[in-house]
Amino acid sequence: MSAELLHLVVEAADAGDRLDRYVANNVPDLSRTYAQRLIEAAQVLLNNRQARPSTPVRAGDTVTVHLPAPQPVGLVAEALPLQIVYEDRDVVVIDKPAGMVVHPAPGHDRGTLVNALIARYPEMAINGDMRPGIVHRLDRDTSGLLVAARNERALRSLQAQQQARTMLKIYLAVIEGRMPEPEGVIDAPIARHPTDRVRMAVVAGGRPARTHWRVLEDLGEYTLIEARLETGRTHQIRVHCASRNRPILGDPLYGPKRPRATFGLTRQFLHAHRLGFRLPSGGEWVEFTSPLPADLEAALARLRQRAHAALRRVSS
Repeated sequence: MSAELLHLVVEAADAGDRLDRYVANNVPDLSRTYAQRLIEAAQVLLNNRQARPSTPVRAGDTVTVHLPAPQPVGLVAEALPLQIVYEDRDVVVIDKPAGMVVHPAPGHDRGTLVNALIARYPEMAINGDMRPGIVHRLDRDTSGLLVAARNERALRSLQAQQQARTMLKIYLAVIEGRMPEPEGVIDAPIARHPTDRVRMAVVAGGRPARTHWRVLEDLGEYTLIEARLETGRTHQIRVHCASRNRPILGDPLYGPKRPRATFGLTRQFLHAHRLGFRLPSGGEWVEFTSPLPADLEAALARLRQRAHAALRRVSS
């Protein structure tokens, strides 16, 4: 990966944040500690000037972030707790918690899922790859099911299933607003946003992307949906929903800027709920389900209470 230059414009909802907090919140997979290091090394400029990590940002400020090319480093095994749903000699299925980064990146060389995997399965680190066995990833604040390969043969098998679009990946999400129909397909190409390099966007000529969606529950001003990925582009469900003016509730990158604690949420309401694939040895089809974690269940309960209260007001 080469060095990257990002240009950000501070929105009103972020005004008053410390510069280091703003950078960490608006650059994916960047920790606050690493943001502080970049600021102190003059790799982050506020209105084209060097600033302190504690400097408050104002609406309309420009923040320039220079992300240096990551230097090759050895993977560090860390005995972190993992919720293992299934494992055999070829694969492991994990129920990833929100807040855990999948693989090492600038500012996140420790505490990732990969660090935990190589501690539990040392054979996965033999080839020195920084993403050993990772077939697909989940964003830091997306929870749920993910499969990793424990050897090269299994990795090739899972990658082939991914490319053939035969792997089943179904998510649960709450979106803002209502969908016009009970179900449908969003077929829109995705690429890096032309002016905001932090985000992805629906872009003509981008990589093909298809998301199948189905309404599960009407929550008044919000809707609980099931989203099935036919392709696996970066931020695909988040981008596709936002492109229809139905952003995922709590999404800090693609949704409207508002306090993150809406309905008790501190992240986007997106959970990898079901995962299915053929086992590399024998070809047996297996399928796994992960229930909503406690924070999303609590938010959903609040949404239901709000929707029911609104119905009572209308009927009274």
